[in-house]
Amino acid sequence: MTFQYTHAFVTLAATDVENMVQFYTQLLDREPTFQLQKVYAEFQLPGLRLGIFKPRDNHRFEFESSPQSGMSLCLEVDDLEGAIAHLTILGYPPLGKITTASHGREIYAYDPSKNRLILHQSSRKSYT
Repeated sequence: MTFQYTHAFVTLAATDVENMVQFYTQLLDREPTFQLQKVYAEFQLPGLRLGIFKPRDNHRFEFESSPQSGMSLCLEVDDLEGAIAHLTILGYPPLGKITTASHGREIYAYDPSKNRLILHQSSRKSYT
């Protein structure tokens, strides 16, 4: 059994999202293609979507007091429940429950090396 993903993109956690967005706007010489003030911004680059997000309070500790980086691999999926089932079969079930964010539904998991994965089902039309 496999699951179908529509996009993969990189996200960076930041407690000061505005500062990070300003930095990447200047570095990349472009404005975000999508932005929720103080919460999330996304840049469309050739071959890559880069997201910058503010971790929710109950996840902030993962990024502030952990040897892990603030980077997450996000896999945008058409069927979140199917993707969860697939990860579970592989022996890496997601942690917690599906949450609903302003940009869609998501759940967190970790790969064998403890890199954070976000399985995300968008509530808005995807880029192609």
